[in-house]
Amino acid sequence: MTGSTNAAQGRRARGQGVRSRYDVAVIGYGPVGMTVAALLGRAGHDVVVLERYPSLYNLPRAATFDDETMRTFDRLGIARDLLPKLHVQTSYEWRNGVGELLIEHEFAAVGGQGWAEWHMMYQPDLEDALDGVVRALPNVEVRMGSEVLGLRTTERGVDVEVGGDGTVISARYVVACDGGNSFTRQWLAVAQDDYGFSEPWMVCDFRLRGPVDVPRARQICDPAQPVSVISLGPLHHRFSFMLDSPERFAAESAPERVWARVAGSLGPEQADLIRVATYTFRSLVARQWRVGPVLLAGDAAHQMPPFLGQGMCSGIRDAQNLAFKLDAVLGGADDTLLDTYQSEREPHVRAVIAKGVELGRVQTMRDPVAAEARDVRLIVQRRAGGRPEKMRFPGLGPGLHDVDSPAGQLMPHGRVARDGREDLLDAVLGGGFVLLVDGRGGARLGESALRQATALGVSVHHLVTRDARLGEVTDRAGVYGAWFDEKRCAAVLWRPDFYVFGTAATTADGPRLLRRLASVIRPGRSAPTQASAAGIGRIGR
Repeated sequence: MTGSTNAAQGRRARGQGVRSRYDVAVIGYGPVGMTVAALLGRAGHDVVVLERYPSLYNLPRAATFDDETMRTFDRLGIARDLLPKLHVQTSYEWRNGVGELLIEHEFAAVGGQGWAEWHMMYQPDLEDALDGVVRALPNVEVRMGSEVLGLRTTERGVDVEVGGDGTVISARYVVACDGGNSFTRQWLAVAQDDYGFSEPWMVCDFRLRGPVDVPRARQICDPAQPVSVISLGPLHHRFSFMLDSPERFAAESAPERVWARVAGSLGPEQADLIRVATYTFRSLVARQWRVGPVLLAGDAAHQMPPFLGQGMCSGIRDAQNLAFKLDAVLGGADDTLLDTYQSEREPHVRAVIAKGVELGRVQTMRDPVAAEARDVRLIVQRRAGGRPEKMRFPGLGPGLHDVDSPAGQLMPHGRVARDGREDLLDAVLGGGFVLLVDGRGGARLGESALRQATALGVSVHHLVTRDARLGEVTDRAGVYGAWFDEKRCAAVLWRPDFYVFGTAATTADGPRLLRRLASVIRPGRSAPTQASAAGIGRIGR
């Protein structure tokens, strides 16, 4: 991140005990809220987290995440310690009720973001790791057992009413990561668009006692009983069963009924049943992700069916997008920068939801005749050599980036070396805004542009293929040289959330990128915009 002029003000209060005024209040302490708090805390801001439960939830909900999300976790310093607790999955099977293979999606063991494209996890392990990062930050305060009861706009931001004893927390901004049943979204009276996919499921989680031979990632497209089987890392497994109605859960959730359902794959001598819950898989998008100084993130802003494993990933993208923009605004950039949060993220989220709904309708087909026709079509297609399209998601919508491609696209992440150290690029170069210059032909950024970049907090690096001099970056795997050749550019500037801000056709055009960045992140009007909440006082009610 850029590092803000507010950081020093934030540090002055460290060690002074409980405070009542903060830069940012984060509502909700799941993975998205934890990531927001960690990123903002590392940028030097005073953050308070308000979580209604008295302790970490300590039960799994999300099951998977992708390479882009792992890149964020590596930025936070937890990826490498997490790896032994994860399972990397390279295939995802869809079979019919008699076991015939309908679809097989493939995932790379090393994807474009430098990590496996599909990680299977036990969520409490992830939350323990993120919690450790957050609690190590002296300028971030975590308040468990703190239920939010209301919000009110003020001249300086937001007053948050907590608990029933009249406690009020003041913050310049609020980021609500309080889940699909978000109190904040309801308090703001924000409407949602419904994609029409709403199905009740029973989710059964098991702790394994040892190695077992069960599918690690399989959808069973049986019209009599749709089932999902998925690994939750090396030590846990999940079986999910579609219910005919939510009312069936009371009877079907009895342990003996659950064990009967999984008897063909798993027995009580192999595992312990640790959780049975009912979920309604939904497809919803909030119409407003920002109301004045209050922003919605994660499931509070959007909910999607689980068939793509992108629910938590989408929330982590929200956290990354919001964190560096809040950092800039708290440092004096114009508050309207935050309006680009929804405009950038919403198209991506809607595309993921639409694809998830499409796959969900295939998986949950209950009409036996229609299901048989589906099976025939997919089996013929597969036997003819047809393969499912690689799951590719769009880049950013309009916002903080140039208009021309590849601006707004995710920057690849490969192995590089500099000054004797070799690793993935982020580990070698660090985070923040990065300007990478294609120096393979000897081109270098001029001194004036280097000073301009330094003033903006942009790190500048020159890429070479061999014979690197001190400070130059060697492209070990050829990822960046190939990228420059494909995009036909001489320099690229990307953002702290790994998305491309813009490119320069020639090195001489590099200063234009920097001037464009300066126009949006240099100090402007830093007071929270109240236009969308003006005159309301108590936001939403």
